[in-house]
Amino acid sequence: MRMALWVAQRDWRSWWPMAAATIGVALILLLVVRQPLADWLWPDTRAQALREEAAVALAAGHLSADDGSGARELYEAALAMDPDRPEARDGLSQVARTALAQARSALDDDRFDDARAAIALARELAAPRAAVDAVDAALRERLAAQAGLDDLRARADDAYARGDFHGSGNSALPLYRRILGLRPDDADALRGREDALGDVLQQARDDLRQGRYAAAARAVAIAREFDPGHIDLPDTQARLGEERDALLRRAQEDLDGGRLEQAEARYRELLETDPDAAEPLAGMEQLALAHARRAERAAADFRFADADAALAEAARLAPGGSGTAAVDAAVRHVERARLSHAQLRPAGSPAQRRERLRVLLAQVDAAEQRGDLLTPPGESAYDRLRAARAIAPDDREVRQAAARLLPAAVGCFDRELRANSLARARACLDARTALSEDEATLGPARRRLAQRWLAVGDERLGAGELAAARAAHDAARDLDPAVPELAAFGERLRAAGSAVDPG
Repeated sequence: MRMALWVAQRDWRSWWPMAAATIGVALILLLVVRQPLADWLWPDTRAQALREEAAVALAAGHLSADDGSGARELYEAALAMDPDRPEARDGLSQVARTALAQARSALDDDRFDDARAAIALARELAAPRAAVDAVDAALRERLAAQAGLDDLRARADDAYARGDFHGSGNSALPLYRRILGLRPDDADALRGREDALGDVLQQARDDLRQGRYAAAARAVAIAREFDPGHIDLPDTQARLGEERDALLRRAQEDLDGGRLEQAEARYRELLETDPDAAEPLAGMEQLALAHARRAERAAADFRFADADAALAEAARLAPGGSGTAAVDAAVRHVERARLSHAQLRPAGSPAQRRERLRVLLAQVDAAEQRGDLLTPPGESAYDRLRAARAIAPDDREVRQAAARLLPAAVGCFDRELRANSLARARACLDARTALSEDEATLGPARRRLAQRWLAVGDERLGAGELAAARAAHDAARDLDPAVPELAAFGERLRAAGSAVDPG
């Protein structure tokens, strides 16, 4: 027995410090989590505390605050915590009534900003609508009297009589808006605004008949700003949309017909009222591409002043997107033409150059007779013609020879493209460009060849040949930077390159 007691005492001495420590930690935890635990186990305790704080704030007239200390916010918090008890809802109703009383008091003291804020709070808390509207109307009347409503109306009517509908704070429409902000049912102001907007929209329709799209669009925007429900607005907006579509069609026709300056003017007019509109922005990019192609054709004729002017126009219109790539490609093309011209242009006197031109034209005729139109290199009719062009690009016989050779270059391109000889097809395409073929037929040819290069690039990428795929991508970009498939293929190339070289 004594042995068992001795063992128990010894065991107690060994573990009592651990037990004491455990009890201490438990007491500390209980002190720390006592309030959150109580809130969790007995939520009504916290909700009751919030209701009591809200009642104190309400009694002090502290109805709402961004930091959550207002009566409204406290009652709403209590309601969220305990939605089944009616005290918080009753408290919010009392806040609404008190807000209405504060609005009347602020109005009596000419504290108009405070009255406006109290009215807004009463509305948000669903105070009786008739009572809120009555105080709001009284506030507007006081504001109108303070602002000199009769003077505003006289100034608005005078501006309307002068035809000064908008443009400054003293114009008719802004003045009518000020009156209606103070007295929404003012019959004279409503009628004046209606008449002024009717005149504005009539002017918009007149502008549309005269082809002044931008002016009409501005007038319609003004009408929408001052009264989006005006009776004449839907019809005028429909006419404006029709004119916009027609303006886009005419711009595209000008672009396709090479009337680049007219096309730009139409796109600019559309962008004047909507700077982010997708269609005219795309049109401006196509204009940059057209100027770049014009530069290439001028360089092929060795007309470098015209080529430089066209490049400047292209750069002006292409601050980004595929138009910039087109400008870069055109710059490279013009530089190659300069080098070629430097190599081909003979030295000597004007008489010697005329004699050299006569010999070259005879060689062009002889090569044509032999059927050597584009080959062999250096001896073909095309190569002889290039040399003649370097001497006299505007000579009548040189141009006639170019017109005779163009069908052969077209046939060469189609033949090499069918055979999938893309480098040779590019040479034939360059010949077509140098022979001054029209852009309406050159553009589709460039796209066909660019798409064929992308197909080759896709095949090479699938075989894991990244260098060949990149070369195909660059060839397509040089031909037609706007080809739709180019961007997606470029992304695939970048992703494949990152996978191979993650560093």
